[in-house]
This record gives sequence, structure tokens and C-alpha cells, in this order.
Amino acid sequence: MKNSKHVVITGAGSGLGASMAVKYNELGNHVTLIGRTKEKLEQVAKTFKSSNYSIYPLDVSLFSDVKKVFSKIVKDVGPIDILINNAGVGYFDLAENITEDQINQMIDINLKGTIFCTQQVLPLMKDRNSGSIINIISTAGVEVKVDESVYCASKFGIRAFTESIIKELEDNDIHIHGIYMGGMNTHFWGDELQDESETGLMDPDDIADIIIFNTEKRANMNIPKIIIKNH
Repeated sequence: MKNSKHVVITGAGSGLGASMAVKYNELGNHVTLIGRTKEKLEQVAKTFKSSNYSIYPLDVSLFSDVKKVFSKIVKDVGPIDILINNAGVGYFDLAENITEDQINQMIDINLKGTIFCTQQVLPLMKDRNSGSIINIISTAGVEVKVDESVYCASKFGIRAFTESIIKELEDNDIHIHGIYMGGMNTHFWGDELQDESETGLMDPDDIADIIIFNTEKRANMNIPKIIIKNH
């Protein structure tokens, strides 16, 4: 990237969020890491080549906390150029077996968390007529799957929200991107990483490269949807 940006990433403590954080830091940007566990964010930051970063523990499902933390981020670091809504959780079972707590977590973190964080950056981005919002959605937002009814519901919700704000911002120079990717080799699927050659899961570093390259701002161009499927 030609100029340093302020990049805020939710769910930055592991997986794709951590991969993007490392790569954006390598590109010379100030990276603000957001996640529920401060220790995980600190572990990611230890792998950075540059000390140009900030850490803010936050549960994105809590509106009042989101509002307070984002206000502090802007005050401490400055305006947000790129928001990456990556925080997410998934529970997979037949519809009748999914617990109330699991349902609440998927709707609260995946859908409401994305909405809450987006709401905090839109006013300033509109004032500056500049900025990018990247919503990490998953292919569960474009096609339904067995044992993923509520997970898909949350992701279809993010897709609808993303496509709606694209329409709202048609007259602004703010870029909104929906990222729809298949299964990645991350701890999302359990404590142990899988054998990619056996499972067909994708490397989050590869996904991060694709996202960063395709969402870089270019004159007279916007890429509202990126679909990355397992081979």
C-alpha cells in the first residue's frame, strides 16, 4: 500500500483475523487488533515486524462496549480507514439440537457484532468521504448447508446488511466488500489444525492475500463481492 492506513480488525486473535493483521502490519499500516482475549491479541502482535499497532479487548456483541471502545480507538489512534468485521463463531448440529446460548452467540457476535462495529465507523467515513469496510461472511452466506441452519441464518443476515449498505453508500466514495470463503484450516474447527491435503481446508494466509489485494482502493473501481471456494 502506498500510504499508511489505520486498519481495525475484529476477531484478530487467531485464524484469518491474525493472518490479515500480520500482513497489514508488514505493509506498513497501523493495525488495531480487537478480540475478546487480550492475551491472544498480544501473541499475534509479537509476530509483527513493526510496533505500529494497538490492542483493544472487546466483545463485539455488546453495543455499549463497542461504542465506547471505537470512540477510544479514534481518539487514541485516529480515524479508521479500513474496518474488517471478522469476529465470528459457529455451532453445527441439527436445527432442533442447537441450544439457546449457541443461537444467541451466533446472532449476537456474527450478525449484531458486524452491525454494531459498522455503525461506529460510518459517520466519520461519510464525513471524510473515504474508507473501506470488509465483512468476512463465508460461503454460508450464499448457500445453505446441513447442520448449519442458524449459522447460515446469521451469515445470510450479514450478507443482506452488507448489500443494503452498499446501496446506501452509492453516492459516497466508501468501499464495502463482502467476502464469501469456504472452510479454512483454523482453530474455528477445533483445537488442532487439520491436514490440509486430507480435508481440503484452505490456508488462511492465502485467503488474507486474496482479500488484501482485491480490496485495495483503486480509481473508479469497487469489488463488492469476493467468493473463494474450496477446490
